[in-house]
Amino acid sequence: MGAQGGLVGSTVAIAGLGAAAEEKAVAALGLAGMAASPGGRRGSRALSELLAGRVKKQKCTFESGQELQKAAVHLLSCHQNLNDLLLEVESSSKSTKQSGPETQNAFSGSFVVSILQEQALRLGVPIGILSAKTMATNIEQICKISRESNQAALLNLEQRKKLSYLLQTVKDLLVHNAFCRLLFCQELWKMQNPPVLEVVWHLHRGNIVSLGELLESNSDTPAVVEWLCSSLCLLCKQTDNSSLDVELSGHILSDFVIMFLQNGFQQTSDLGKKIPHICYAVLQKMLTWVLDAVANEKQEDSSKLQAVKCWLNIFTVTMYKSTYFPESLQQFFIHTLTKILTYNPLLKASDAIHMQREWSFARTCPLLTTLYRKLFVAFSAEKLMCHLQQILETHEVNWQHVLSCFSTLVVCQTEAEQLVKDLLSSLLIKAFENYDMENMITAFLIARQAALEGPAVFMSYAEWFKVSFGNASGYHGSCKKALVFLFEFLSELVPFEAPQYLKVHIMHPPFVPTKYRPFLLEYITLAKTRLADLKVAIEDMGLYEDLSSTKEAEQPQSQALEDVEKAIRIFENTGKIPTSVIEASIFRRPYYTSHFIPALLTPRVLPEIPDLRIIFIDSLKRADKIPPNLYSRYIQACHSLKEKLLQDGSIELETDHLKEPVEQLKAELDELIMLITDQSKHDAVPAQIALISERLMTVLGHSHNENEAASFNSRIQLNICAPKLEQQDQYVIDLLLTSFCQNLIAASYFNPPDRQGLFLCLFVKMICGHRHLLPALLTRLCQLIYHQGPSLNDAHVLGLAAFMIHLNESKFLIPEVNIGSKVAAAKGLSVAEYWNHLLVGRTGESLAFCMRFCTAAVAYFLCKFPSLSHDDLCKLLPSGLIKKLQYVVPRLSLEARGIGHEEEAPELSWRALSCPSVNYMKTSLCLWKQTRFQELLKEKPFQLSFREWLLFELEVQPEKDILSVSERQDFHYWALYQWYLPASSASGGCDGNLEKACGILIGTILDFSQRSELDNCGQLEKSEFSVHNRTVNPDILCRLQEMVLELGCRKTSPTGCWNDKGHFLFRIFQERLKTIGNGSAVGERLLRQQEMLLQKRILLSLPPSVLIMMCRRGKKMTLDCEDFFHFVNTELGLLNASLDYEEPAQAVNDVLKRCRTECPIIISSAALWWPRLEPVLCSQWKRLFGAPLAQELQRLRKCQHSATSFLSLEAEFSLSDTPWISVAFLHFTSQQQAAHGRMRDVLKRVGSDTEQLLVCLLFFSLLDLILTRLAPKQGTEVQKSLEWCLEILGCLEEQGISWLALFHSAEKGRGPYQILHSAASDQYVSLLPIAFYSLTPCFHQNLLNREQTFLYVAVDMYTQLLRLYIEEENPQRSDQGGQSLHSVKHVDSLEVITKARRFLLHSIARCPKKSFIHIQQLLDPCEEFDPEVKAALFHSSKPTVAEDFYDEPVLF
Repeated sequence: MGAQGGLVGSTVAIAGLGAAAEEKAVAALGLAGMAASPGGRRGSRALSELLAGRVKKQKCTFESGQELQKAAVHLLSCHQNLNDLLLEVESSSKSTKQSGPETQNAFSGSFVVSILQEQALRLGVPIGILSAKTMATNIEQICKISRESNQAALLNLEQRKKLSYLLQTVKDLLVHNAFCRLLFCQELWKMQNPPVLEVVWHLHRGNIVSLGELLESNSDTPAVVEWLCSSLCLLCKQTDNSSLDVELSGHILSDFVIMFLQNGFQQTSDLGKKIPHICYAVLQKMLTWVLDAVANEKQEDSSKLQAVKCWLNIFTVTMYKSTYFPESLQQFFIHTLTKILTYNPLLKASDAIHMQREWSFARTCPLLTTLYRKLFVAFSAEKLMCHLQQILETHEVNWQHVLSCFSTLVVCQTEAEQLVKDLLSSLLIKAFENYDMENMITAFLIARQAALEGPAVFMSYAEWFKVSFGNASGYHGSCKKALVFLFEFLSELVPFEAPQYLKVHIMHPPFVPTKYRPFLLEYITLAKTRLADLKVAIEDMGLYEDLSSTKEAEQPQSQALEDVEKAIRIFENTGKIPTSVIEASIFRRPYYTSHFIPALLTPRVLPEIPDLRIIFIDSLKRADKIPPNLYSRYIQACHSLKEKLLQDGSIELETDHLKEPVEQLKAELDELIMLITDQSKHDAVPAQIALISERLMTVLGHSHNENEAASFNSRIQLNICAPKLEQQDQYVIDLLLTSFCQNLIAASYFNPPDRQGLFLCLFVKMICGHRHLLPALLTRLCQLIYHQGPSLNDAHVLGLAAFMIHLNESKFLIPEVNIGSKVAAAKGLSVAEYWNHLLVGRTGESLAFCMRFCTAAVAYFLCKFPSLSHDDLCKLLPSGLIKKLQYVVPRLSLEARGIGHEEEAPELSWRALSCPSVNYMKTSLCLWKQTRFQELLKEKPFQLSFREWLLFELEVQPEKDILSVSERQDFHYWALYQWYLPASSASGGCDGNLEKACGILIGTILDFSQRSELDNCGQLEKSEFSVHNRTVNPDILCRLQEMVLELGCRKTSPTGCWNDKGHFLFRIFQERLKTIGNGSAVGERLLRQQEMLLQKRILLSLPPSVLIMMCRRGKKMTLDCEDFFHFVNTELGLLNASLDYEEPAQAVNDVLKRCRTECPIIISSAALWWPRLEPVLCSQWKRLFGAPLAQELQRLRKCQHSATSFLSLEAEFSLSDTPWISVAFLHFTSQQQAAHGRMRDVLKRVGSDTEQLLVCLLFFSLLDLILTRLAPKQGTEVQKSLEWCLEILGCLEEQGISWLALFHSAEKGRGPYQILHSAASDQYVSLLPIAFYSLTPCFHQNLLNREQTFLYVAVDMYTQLLRLYIEEENPQRSDQGGQSLHSVKHVDSLEVITKARRFLLHSIARCPKKSFIHIQQLLDPCEEFDPEVKAALFHSSKPTVAEDFYDEPVLF
């Protein structure tokens, strides 16, 4: 059998034999062939013929056939080619394939062993040695082909096939104990070239010879290390050839690296073995290869960088999940991180100060950041930070690697911010404890590096510096030595500092006690000197320059361009020149004139329609902030530029110079979604977001030439009614929002929100980190949600809702927002409040959108954070969303009100919400019924109070409501009587108190009306409540009327009157007015007047019986009008209130009689409006009572008739028993008939009893004069009113009638005319001093002599005039409800005071001594306001003073 095998598997070698032996062999072979070919086959025929000549000459010497056969076998055995034999085993075994694998293997193994045994026996060597040498020779031949084709690490398919046959044979030899491993390893190293790495791996993986055995067998350790490293590098380079090679290379690397780790970082070392040292050295050398490539990234070719990237896969932690040596793995990763941070530490700290900006995450070599991120996975954040601190304290470090490591850490680890802050705190504490400069510089470098990544991941450097050193509790505040140490350190940094850091130290200096201020001043001087050397001056700082900027300090010209753009945007939002520009024009004039104005007036082709820049320039010119000659040169330069371009034919539309950066941004955003959809690459998402941030910074830097200009403390200015956005800004924002929505939908396809990771949150934080992008972002959100919300599809709604949730997470990065509202102007809005203003429900469409958006947002939040505790949930979830849902869901769904059939609530499914055809009504109900949602509604922050519900309902425009009138009425009844009225006040209800409900309803209507009136803008003017356009929401007003009537029927005490607190309605009004106050500032006065007007309109909408209630006093029923009389600015409403009175006419008479003395303004108001009031009164009286008018009403009608007849010359004028009422009717009737022109004749017709008539008429005319000054309709009215007053005063003077009592102070008393002041409002009475000094042309000497009180009144009016002026200049000094001179039109305050003062000083000298009797009490006010007048009064009141002390010409 062995002979047969030899014949099949061998090659016969004849050359080299002796002649006799050769001939014998030939003969034997021929016989053997014939013996082997029965049936006459002459198998050896060809060979016999070939050697025919020799055969014929040779005689056969074998005596028998058996002897001949043995000779042939011997010949074959001596010349067998073992190398080919081992490779041909597979071929020979195929013939026995049908016998099964066990038989096949047994046959092959026994055959090879038999051949090798015979050969070894013949050669006299052990079979194991022979097989090892033969195997090594075969491997060398296989590897030789690879080396010739430059495939030094991997084999080709043919080689792998041959190797496979060879390895199978070796396994058979091992089974028969016919193979020597040690000798085989030694033979491999004796080869001309070491084996190919793939061959070694097959040997290792096939358990033939492990890599450890192979390495131990070579005594030249450096050569082994060199061979392994070069082979590994070649292997990494070959991974991109084919997918098969990539997979194979991965297996080779993982198997070898696992072996390297097990041996190179084992816990207990085996003494005497070389393998641990080799493994450690290989890993170390490969790491050096990686770091060298990183250091020379720009010079290396792409193939090497790709190879390095391949090697970095060994740091993927999941590769070792099947191994059981965590200690070795941790040790390896710690060792790697240490070596990276201490690699080639050539740079000094001073170099790091200069260069660290170039070491940010986005600018660091991607290979290095990838390596960092892979290493971070192996550690907890706390352990990683501890190890970093240990390295910093015990090693000389490579600052570039250390700082780029911290950049990667804060970008990619969400919890790193606080840990870095703790590390900085620890470093600073140690620094000041030991006065250690190394810890100080380390802390400053790390703080600055982390700040370079933006506020989305770490606080700005300016903020960190202020927190650390800006107060007495700072690290330096313990003693003088610590303070000196800090300033020594800062002073040593000065020569190396970048300008922006010096500016931070100067603008936000460390806290220094007063006695140590010289240290600070010395440092500031040094820092300013350094800035001057850098040609950067503090004086040249931009108006909006951000000291926390990560950019290099810019030249003043560049900063001025940024300031101009920022100022124009503020001007666009406010309509006013920014305060910073005004201040710069005064206090920073060198920068303003040398940089800002030239940047603003850069010549350009002016558009046909003035743009914002032109309007802004014109505004500055009108404010004298641009010199006329400079403006003229600018206009001329613009025209010249246009003419030149026209001549060149080069005027065309601007091209998008940002196309390339924007395309790069878009490419990075596209790459992000690819990473998100590939779940194996989620660890690369933070790095990709950092790259997006870098691209975004490039885009924004080009588009706006803008730094981080908007300070966090400055509000974002928006116009919610008409949001405007530059086309480029909108395109960038749309790219970001679209990317967010796509990423959310893509991630939701694979996982629910709680398993999607933090990448969406990180993405939004990245956007918020670009603060100058926030105005454009919020403006675009306003356009999409506030203006286009109902037209958004479901995917947009879902994406924007999720975006809002994450934006609220980053609310600490977003400044307050000013939305252009007059009400909200004093207080900025947080981002959550801003969303509440965007989500309004005025129409059916907007209500449906509000429900969709809030449902999507809350559902996303609950799905995103399912494991949050209830308390944390309440803190993070925006309460406005829950409140909106509480309002809109019951409004649109009967089932949410508990009406109709209620089904079991299904589990809230995110997949159902994110599907394309979501039914939001069903989803909203599903959310509404969730136990977790209902639990939220019990929390105080999420409870929708009655007042908030009313504000939402008042927003709705009934004509555009989705509900019909009856449906809306049903909803109101349910909300009022089933929800809020019985609910406790703790849950936002009314405790079952109807009066409380009415009070909340009235207060809310007034608040909403005030807000709507002040916020009226653009498209909302006709739809919002306006005092001048429409009344309160009629449906809500109906509910108020019903509730008030119900309350009036039952809300009385046993005595039949209201309780001691007074009428609830007037109490509410008075409390609101008290809250507004009586300030003299114009804004406060206007607000109070607006409130009064709104209250009056609510009163007019209520039944009169609500205002004046029936009250039982003893056995008699009377009308209680005390509270009504205190509410002076309202219409008259008496008739209905007297219905239940036994004698209605008597009741009305009693009330009107009391009005004469207690509330005369009602009578004067009736006189003013009598032509319109009389028909209504007469008709209503006749309808209700069918009797003649009450006597007092008839008296008022008679007064009106008398005035009309007198003016028409039909009868004489007769005064009633209350003269001022008759005069009031006469005055107002003459106004209405424009009869001032005939009044001179009329005055001559009055009877002898004219004193009271003329004095009262003068008073009402003075009020008319004041009115024309407050609100003149025509320019001539003031003069006409003044002439009429002088006419009446002339009549009084002719008849010698005293009229000064009209101007007496309240404390002095006004005698019979005191009631007149009660018939006018305080507003008019407070301005009587202006009227008084308007009458000076009629003040003659006989008046001064006749009226003893004239001087007293004149001085009193003068001091009141000065008080009005002071209140105008300093409103906060006054707590009175009076006016100021600012309110009076066509009055120059100083001119009025000057004329009044001149007249008073002149009059003091001319008044008789009796006029000074009561003047003493006015000396103190004069001393406060005008000491010179006091001196004049004091000296003139002395008997010894000469009469001609003030010898001034008579001016009046």
